[in-house]
Amino acid sequence: MAKTLIRNGVFVTATDEAPIVRGNMIIENDKIAYIGEQAPDPSETFDDIVDGARKLYMPGLVNTHGHAAMSLLRGYGDDLALQVWLQEKMWPNEAKFTGEDVRWGTLLSILEMLKGGTTAFVDMYDHMDEVARAVEQSGMRGCLTRGAIGHCPPDVQEMKRREAIQFARDWHGQADGRITTMMSPHAPYTCPPDFIEKFVEAAHELNLPMHTHMSETLFEVLENEKQYGLRPVDHLAKLGVFSRPCLVAHAVHLTDAEIETLRAHDVRVSHNPGSNLKLASGVARVPDLLKAGVLVSLGTDSAASNNNLDMFEEMRLAALIHKGVSGDPLAVPAREALKLGTANGARSIWLDGVGTLEAGSKADFIALDIDQAHFLPKSDYISHIVYSASAKDVTDVFVDGKQLVKDGECLTLDEERIKYEAQARFENLIGRD
Repeated sequence: MAKTLIRNGVFVTATDEAPIVRGNMIIENDKIAYIGEQAPDPSETFDDIVDGARKLYMPGLVNTHGHAAMSLLRGYGDDLALQVWLQEKMWPNEAKFTGEDVRWGTLLSILEMLKGGTTAFVDMYDHMDEVARAVEQSGMRGCLTRGAIGHCPPDVQEMKRREAIQFARDWHGQADGRITTMMSPHAPYTCPPDFIEKFVEAAHELNLPMHTHMSETLFEVLENEKQYGLRPVDHLAKLGVFSRPCLVAHAVHLTDAEIETLRAHDVRVSHNPGSNLKLASGVARVPDLLKAGVLVSLGTDSAASNNNLDMFEEMRLAALIHKGVSGDPLAVPAREALKLGTANGARSIWLDGVGTLEAGSKADFIALDIDQAHFLPKSDYISHIVYSASAKDVTDVFVDGKQLVKDGECLTLDEERIKYEAQARFENLIGRD
C-alpha cells in the first residue's frame, strides 16, 4: 500500500464545510485518507513525505467540454462567426484528419491540460480509439464520446452510430476506471431528429449519459424553430434526449421556461465562456441557471476556438463576465467559480469522489507555486486562484494518487516528441489535398 504525507500545506478543498485547511494530507493508494490540522502519529510510516510549504494544493480541474484533436487548428481561422468558422475553416480541414492526426492533436491537448492542472476532461470527436489510448497513456481521466454529425447519407449515419456504440462498449470503465463514455449526436442543427432518437435508444441500451451542443448561437435557435417548430431545448426533450442523464454544452440562448425544463430533467450545462466570447456567440445566463438549481460546470471547448485550455482562465472569465453583464458583483463569486471548475465539473460527468479534497475522495489534486508576487499578500487564497492564478502556476499533478506532473515536467508523456509531431501534422494537414 503506497502511503504519502504532504505536510505544512495550504489546501483549498472546494467544500462548503472547510473551504481552506492548513496542515496535512495523507494519501493511501488512490484516495485521500486524511486532511486536517493534526499531525500524524510519529510512529506512522510513509513511503513519501512531501514538504508542502510555499505551495497551495487544490482539486484537479475538470474540463467538461472540448475537442482535443482540434489543437492542430489553433490559430487557424480566428475572429470569425461560428458558422463561418465551422463551414469555411474547421470542417474542411477536419475532414482531412487521419487517426494519426487525432492521436498527436489529442496528445498535444492532454499535455497542455495536464501541465495546467486539468485532471479530467470531456472529449467529443472522431477516431476516438486514438483519444482513449492517449488518455490511458497519460494517466488522467477522460469522459469520451464519438461525436456524430448526422447530415450525411443513411449508410454513413449507420456507420457513425455503430462506431459510437462500439467505442462505448470497448472503452467504458477502462484504464482502471479513468475512462468513461457517453453517446453524442453533435447538435440538433447538425443531426436529423431520427438520427438523434437512435442515439437516445443506444444510450438507454448501454445505460450511458448523453452529451450534445445546444443553443450556442441565436442563429441556431431561430433555425431550429423555423425547421422543427421548436426551440432546441423543447426539441431535444421531445426526442427523448433528456430521458437519459444529460450534459449539454454552451446553452447560451435560453428562456426562463427552458431553464426550468433543464432543471426539471436534471440536465447539466457546460459553460464555455472563453469560446463563446471569441466566437461572439453570446453570454450564457449562468447566474439564472445556478439560482434555478441547474448544475453548471466549465469547459474550454477546443483550442481552435479558445485558443488555450487554461481552466484557470475559464474560472476567471466565469467570475468576471457575469458581474459585468448583470451589474451584480455577487453574480458568480470566486468560491462559486472555483466549484464550477472542480466539484461541479466532476458531478456534471458523474465522477464519484472527484472534485474535492476530503477524506475518502479520489486523490486527484494539483499543487500551485504560491511563492510568487501575484499570490501575495496571503489574504484570500480562493480569490487568488480565481482572479490571479494561471495554468503556468501549476507545479505538480496527481490522479488516483499517482504523480503525473512533477516540478512542471510531465512524467507520463514525451513532451518534445508531442510538440514536434503536432507541428509536423499541422504543416502536412494544411498542405494536404
